[in-house]
Amino acid sequence: MAHSRWKTLRERKRAELLAEPEDVAEARHEIRLSMALAQAVYARRSELGLTQSELADRSGLTQAKISRVEGSDTVPTLPLLAKLARALDASLNIALDGDSTEVTFTAHHHDAA
Repeated sequence: MAHSRWKTLRERKRAELLAEPEDVAEARHEIRLSMALAQAVYARRSELGLTQSELADRSGLTQAKISRVEGSDTVPTLPLLAKLARALDASLNIALDGDSTEVTFTAHHHDAA
């Protein structure tokens, strides 16, 4: 067998060994989604100068629940996300496109009366 063919076979075997099982890839994707939300909540809360307890009071949630969301330890429901968006005075935007995920809070702009 020619060296170049042996090298190709070796590289193919290595790629097969390094291929991630589908369940692991799915878990990794879910973690990335959770982390994107956690970062967005933390960033908006910090922007408003709120503590976790203050955000909990504003949203009707517990400080522990806010901590779990920011620590990406939970998968929040849509009603919980709606409470967070209201409490953070923002619109929650989630863009899912293949492997790309973007989670942002867009602040509501209030006109001065």
